[in-house]
Amino acid sequence: EKTLAANKELFSGDLWLMCDGPLHQTRRQLIAFGARGATRVDVTVYGARGELHSGHYGNWAPNPALLLARLLVSMKDENGRVLVDHFYDGIEPLSDAEKRALAEAPDIDADLMREFWLGSTEGDGKKLTELITLPSLNIRGMASSRMGAQASNVIPATASVTMDIRLVKGMDPRTTAERVIEHIRKQGFFVVNQEPSSEVRMAHPKVAMVTSRGGEAATRTSMDLPISQEVIRVVERARGPTVKLPNMGGGLPLTSIERPLNTRTIVISIGNHDNNQHSYNENLRLQNLWDGIELMAALLTM
Repeated sequence: EKTLAANKELFSGDLWLMCDGPLHQTRRQLIAFGARGATRVDVTVYGARGELHSGHYGNWAPNPALLLARLLVSMKDENGRVLVDHFYDGIEPLSDAEKRALAEAPDIDADLMREFWLGSTEGDGKKLTELITLPSLNIRGMASSRMGAQASNVIPATASVTMDIRLVKGMDPRTTAERVIEHIRKQGFFVVNQEPSSEVRMAHPKVAMVTSRGGEAATRTSMDLPISQEVIRVVERARGPTVKLPNMGGGLPLTSIERPLNTRTIVISIGNHDNNQHSYNENLRLQNLWDGIELMAALLTM
């Protein structure tokens, strides 16, 4: 961001186009007029100083794995709505054009459920395209003691979770993380931001070490702007009928471009939706690469 600001005359313009993210799940070209932001919260809860025998001390020594499970259940209801107080405060509502774009987007949910072997979805009946315009709280991973053949008859000493929070326009990363931390306090935990001492652990029934990391705000460029309409025309000339969404589901550091350059960004996707992004065997279909090269050439001559 500092480099961009220092060289503003080289990088500035009416619009920056970001070439990231997947195509629409129908394999039609996707234009996303923004991206969700993200912040991360890590939590560790504590039991005894070390692991205890589950026969000798079960029903007596608190189990941190169970404490963590109860804490996480308190954060979301069965439909996926986040129960943290004020979590949804300040969200910038969608414009009429953005609502129309969602209504016109292909209905893909049933096909995706078959593809992903899902028997149900969250969201209380809302479609995926609408749900990615809302914030989310996701458990990235959990750990406590050992599993399977490595498991022992013990009460774990600690349990940890890493969560990512997807933000939408109007949400501040730091404020949102603080609201989650306050929720943890309301569940009866004494919250610290570093490894607690023995004195702290013995002075409180429930202790949680909580840290928050990162924090990129969400962006959304108006679909009604002349430059937005020009991008749509160029993309559709090159790639045919295009799916247009207010924002992509994932996050990009777009505010780090928009803020120093006082510009706007639009995301032009070229990846395949089934590319195992951020997981094992991440991939790109070669045809997507060739199509993407042609599309970028068309945009460069806009």
